[in-house]
Amino acid sequence: MRPWENNIRQVVPYVPGDQPKGDKLIKLNTNENPYPPAPGVARALAEMDIDRFRKYPDPAVTGLTEALAERYGLKPEQVFVGVGSDDVIAMAFLTFFNSEKPVLFPDVTYSFYKVWADLFRIPYETPKLDAAFCIRPEDYKKENGGVIFPNPNAPTGVYMPLDQVEEIIKSNQDVIVIVDEAYIDFAGASALELLDRYENLLVVQTFSKSRSMAGMRIGFAMGHPDLIRALNDVKYSYNSYTMNMPSQILGVEAVKDEAYFQETRQKIIDTRERAKVRLRELGFTFPDSQANFIFASHSLVPAEQIFEALKKNQIYVRYFHAPRLDNSLRISIGTDEEMEQLFTFLEGYLKEAASGQ
Repeated sequence: MRPWENNIRQVVPYVPGDQPKGDKLIKLNTNENPYPPAPGVARALAEMDIDRFRKYPDPAVTGLTEALAERYGLKPEQVFVGVGSDDVIAMAFLTFFNSEKPVLFPDVTYSFYKVWADLFRIPYETPKLDAAFCIRPEDYKKENGGVIFPNPNAPTGVYMPLDQVEEIIKSNQDVIVIVDEAYIDFAGASALELLDRYENLLVVQTFSKSRSMAGMRIGFAMGHPDLIRALNDVKYSYNSYTMNMPSQILGVEAVKDEAYFQETRQKIIDTRERAKVRLRELGFTFPDSQANFIFASHSLVPAEQIFEALKKNQIYVRYFHAPRLDNSLRISIGTDEEMEQLFTFLEGYLKEAASGQ
């Protein structure tokens, strides 16, 4: 090894889902929203004054912060905005998880948590989900340096009822508890209902799923003003101009159109529930997803085999080559038409695979 290589930080990076190119493919692998952003986003983009691009954007992201605060019934000082929820959570790891005690997050969860913990040299432990892929609140009632978990969880889609979320927060009031709600708009009650009771709670959400803006990279956190102030202190110590000007303007338009948000959100939920019925008919089993995806295993055909067959036919889903996950496919919810094409292919393929066994 060359001497200077000893000083390079070594990490195992997060592996994002494929971003295949082409017009005729069906992309159900990265949990993107199949519907376009709100109409106001398109109008604002068409009317944007590009002369503003030569100036730095507002470092405080004032317009979007205020719009989010109004939408969620908070004060602006309770909202932090970042470049996607990944940026927000990474900033939260750097800000809040500085104890020598291990941070706790589930063994089956968003795989970026381990990457950030390793990157920032944060010790961690991963309590196991139970046999039904559920988080066990009792596993988080031990000494720790912080807690983070998604609700609904990823990649399983399992939603934890709010009373169990509160059980974890209530048992950990001496550390920061982060509830990662990337998929909450397709599920049940949000931990936002608990903000007034717990100063140590940080709730993180994103525009990438329910607001159809994954390409704009907008995420946000909500919590006690002291937590938001600490996040901003770290942000300004790292990069003061984190969010570009178009994202700030278009994000406001997405927040303003509540009717469109509710309409497309409900479309996805309705399609998801119909997809559950079709997948069961095809021999799949899965946890009862409350997200915009389904984590499904087939009773006869291995997941990797199905994944490769789908990919050859320009249908992309997500396959994880990891313990407890390697016989399941995470299938994002597309339009009804996209899902019908998926089911038509699976029906023929699985019938052929079964006859060959």
